[in-house]
Amino acid sequence: MAETPYSTVFATARTQTPLVHHITNYVTVNDCANITICAGGAPVMAHAPDEVEEMVQYAGALVLNIGTLDQAQIESMLLVGKAAGRQDIPIILDPVGAGATTLRTDTARKLMAELPISVLKGNAGEIGVLAGVDARVRGVDSGGLSGDPVSIAREYAERSDMIVVMSGVTDIISDGKQVLLVENGHPLMGTISGTGCMAASVTGVFAASGKDLVTTSAAALATFGLAGERAATFAKGPGSFKVSLFDAMASLTPDDLAQGARIRSV
Repeated sequence: MAETPYSTVFATARTQTPLVHHITNYVTVNDCANITICAGGAPVMAHAPDEVEEMVQYAGALVLNIGTLDQAQIESMLLVGKAAGRQDIPIILDPVGAGATTLRTDTARKLMAELPISVLKGNAGEIGVLAGVDARVRGVDSGGLSGDPVSIAREYAERSDMIVVMSGVTDIISDGKQVLLVENGHPLMGTISGTGCMAASVTGVFAASGKDLVTTSAAALATFGLAGERAATFAKGPGSFKVSLFDAMASLTPDDLAQGARIRSV
């Protein structure tokens, strides 16, 4: 199978095993650690303000997830994000539940204002709220948004100078100029908690494995979606699907991605 830019990123991750530093939520922290390993990376989940600046120096990427937010976590995110910025380490922000409460929305905006966020990865509602369009978030789930998602993602990426990744049935990735659509995935991915958080972790692994963050983000979402498709063929329901998801991710190869990725430019 001929290599593609996406399979090349995946092959690099498998070869280099980049360290991905997470400050994430306690609901899905173990899932994020395991999917990082299965994708080819090495996770560290350090969150204490006394060590985050020291720890991140070893990382190839930093993933920040505000799913179970508190003030101590915000302090650590600001410390580690500034340290990562000084070392040009890509930062992936998952603004879980932005739009549902003032704390989450304000924190996401504060992190984007004070840190050099490389990739903003959220669902349609979260991205829409932060982009300033009519959007709805219920708890940590998207309630949808008004307007064309592709245009919203592209315009927000252009004015914010970030890669915007809007997850959904079709994932949208844009840097403000190009837009890639990823059509891999399976409905069972929406039946368990944590798939969005895990997708951010895979995005971190791949961001540490290539320089073009549009390409690495699309490769990450396609790989995770393809793993979901394969896991669904063995699953009897949400529980067995979750186990199969880790197995499928661990067994995927760059050749599988080259053949199975459904990524198109618009």
